[in-house]
Amino acid sequence: MEITATTTQLVELVVALIVSGAITGVLAGLFGVGGGAVIVPVLYQAFAFLGVDESVRMHVSLGTSMGVIIPTAIRSLSAHLSRGSVDTAVVKSWIVPMPIGVAAASLVAAALSGRALAGVFAGIAVMVSLRLLLGRESWRLGDELPCGIWRFVAGLVIGFFSTLMGVGGGIMVNTFMTLYGRPMLQAVGTSSAVGPIIALPAVLGYIWAGWGEPGLPPFSIGYVNLLGMAVLIPLSVLAAPYGVKLAHALSRRHLEIAFGIFLMLVAIRFFLTLF
Repeated sequence: MEITATTTQLVELVVALIVSGAITGVLAGLFGVGGGAVIVPVLYQAFAFLGVDESVRMHVSLGTSMGVIIPTAIRSLSAHLSRGSVDTAVVKSWIVPMPIGVAAASLVAAALSGRALAGVFAGIAVMVSLRLLLGRESWRLGDELPCGIWRFVAGLVIGFFSTLMGVGGGIMVNTFMTLYGRPMLQAVGTSSAVGPIIALPAVLGYIWAGWGEPGLPPFSIGYVNLLGMAVLIPLSVLAAPYGVKLAHALSRRHLEIAFGIFLMLVAIRFFLTLF
């Protein structure tokens, strides 16, 4: 069934996307995330309002989020590189395993229902939020990041679950690096570098997985909505540097608390949509 939309519905969708785009950019710079944790729930509600079937609603939200993450993360990365807060050695070690994890997640996402994907998104967000809000300096897995096969496995896992959440890996890279004692600002900067590595293959995967699916919203290619990308990308790219400035003005603990509260609110909102 082809989804059509009235002029009023499209205007309301564009307004929601404009607000989301500005918030997305700030969060990208502030937390080193591509903004998927904001984009996904906003798109999900917008597509629900447009009458997009629940069977594809979450898939399109995730795929579109990945498309927005690519330029947003690149803009955020540029700002963090200028401040020397990116561990390039860690980024290079994940260039191969992360896309492999992304490919596996694309296959899984194609098989999962929209409700199952929403549950995965909210569940991971809650776990990361609790770690940030309740965590202590003593909560560490080690003093040095793992190397060799274990870092390869970490890249696989981060790529896999980030794709299922529609995020650029910032949430998980932040958690992973801080659990091994890395400074929060370095974790944020490195997270921004990971975004394009995950998002580009994820976009291709979501296009492939949704190709020819019935009930997609207007202006969609597979599970990627071009209207959403067109509105969100320029706004998020312009806003990202403001988030970077804010990140360098706050303490590590303030960043963790702010990020944790934000993730918990998003998770609660998503759990409410499941019942």
